[in-house]
Amino acid sequence: MLKKMLILGTLLFSGLALASGELSGPAPDFTLKSRDGKNIRLSDLRGQVVMLNFWASWCGPCRQEMPILDDLYKRYGKAGFTLLGVNVEQDSSLGEKYLKDTPVNFPILWDPTSKVSQMYNVDAMPSTVMIDRDGNMRYLHRGYKPGYEKDYKKQIKELIRE
Repeated sequence: MLKKMLILGTLLFSGLALASGELSGPAPDFTLKSRDGKNIRLSDLRGQVVMLNFWASWCGPCRQEMPILDDLYKRYGKAGFTLLGVNVEQDSSLGEKYLKDTPVNFPILWDPTSKVSQMYNVDAMPSTVMIDRDGNMRYLHRGYKPGYEKDYKKQIKELIRE
C-alpha cells in the first residue's frame, strides 16, 4: 500500500492529477489518536461539515496544500466546519517533523496501520473527502493542484448552507 502511495504521490507531484467527483453513502466511522494524544471519533462530529484530508510528509502536493487547508479551517471553523488531517505514515515522527516547520491549527490524526485509509479506499496523496452534517460522503478529491481550493470553498459553503 505504501509503495502504491509513493508511486501515486510521485505521479501527482509531476503534475498529473487524478479524478475528483461526487460521492454518496455514509462515511465509514473510525476513531484515531490525534496529535495531542486524544482519540477523535468521526461520528462525534455529526452535525458539522467535515473535510478529511489524507496526507503524508513525503508528498509534495500535500506540503503545498497544507497551509491552504489551514486557512480554510480558520475561515470556516466557526460556521460548523471542521477539518481532520489524517497522516498515513507508519512512523508518525515524520509527520511531526514536517508539522514543526509548517504548523497547522486543525486536528492531525495518525493512521499508522492505514486502517482508515483503506476504509476510504485512499489511492492517491493527498486525498480529500467532504462529509455533510448527516455523516454522508459528498465529494472526493484525489491529488492536489493549485486551484483546487476554489472547489473546496464552494463545496464547504454549499454543505454548511444545507
